[in-house]
Amino acid sequence: MKELFEKRALLITGKGGVGRTTATAALAMAAARSGKRVLIAEMGEPEEDLAALGRLFGRKTLSADPVPLARNIDGVMLWSRKGHERFISVVLPIAALVRAALRSSALRRMLDAAPSLNELGVFYHMLTLARAESPSGGPAWDLIIIDLPATGHALGLATLPDRVLQILPNGPIARAIHEGKDVFFDPEDSAMLVVTLPETLPVTECLELLEGLRETDMPIGGVIVNKVVGDEFTEAERDVLDPLVNDHDLFGATRFLGIGMVERSLRHLRESTGTPIWRLPELSTEGPGLIHGLSDAVLASSNDSGDVE
Repeated sequence: MKELFEKRALLITGKGGVGRTTATAALAMAAARSGKRVLIAEMGEPEEDLAALGRLFGRKTLSADPVPLARNIDGVMLWSRKGHERFISVVLPIAALVRAALRSSALRRMLDAAPSLNELGVFYHMLTLARAESPSGGPAWDLIIIDLPATGHALGLATLPDRVLQILPNGPIARAIHEGKDVFFDPEDSAMLVVTLPETLPVTECLELLEGLRETDMPIGGVIVNKVVGDEFTEAERDVLDPLVNDHDLFGATRFLGIGMVERSLRHLRESTGTPIWRLPELSTEGPGLIHGLSDAVLASSNDSGDVE
């Protein structure tokens, strides 16, 4: 996992309910503890109280401009309107013209309603953050980790460059798309990670998403399996307990059987995909303690096997 922290950007996706946002926060904290300056981002509108990622660091909301969340960690809300504004300011370098253009209700409705234009705004906002420099002249952040809100957004972002370049092969938009591809679609600089749970349906959905991503240019970094229950039983103990659990209504039976499902799900993932797989353990803590505990697991995890001691 530490090898991924050497990239410029990690994009985190997965079906709702798998712990994608929690995994994003844990990766950010682990990278920050490794000495990286990290920017974490989620998509939405700054004026709405929907900053799920920010809440994990004690903030109810996030703005469209980066704000400090923890040591070496800043947070930002990716907002399509912010991307539109910054792009128009490049095309129309006179601030008064930019403000006049954005005051047009017809233009705002068009930018918000057309899916590709909305995604393009988010994409350009991402690009401006990747371009940002520190006072010393280097990148403002060593690593940008983006929490994509749903698998549809991941596939939409992955196919956006080709869709836009087919329509606009030249001009300022095309130049921005090519620059963004150099950052977010270069396997040396970027990777998309799919978060899932060790259960049959989430694993199936994860494999379907991976199949869709392979049809794009988006580099796939691997799979994070969240809430993995540790197996504390020896093979001999399991041989004794299996028939008892199957024949009697015992307290803890569901959790005991769930351990077997975890192993079957992990085996299915390994057999069905050639991507690296990491495990995040199921922890009983919440809030900052959960994020810190999961960051411990990230720093201790090993590539491919995903074993965490």
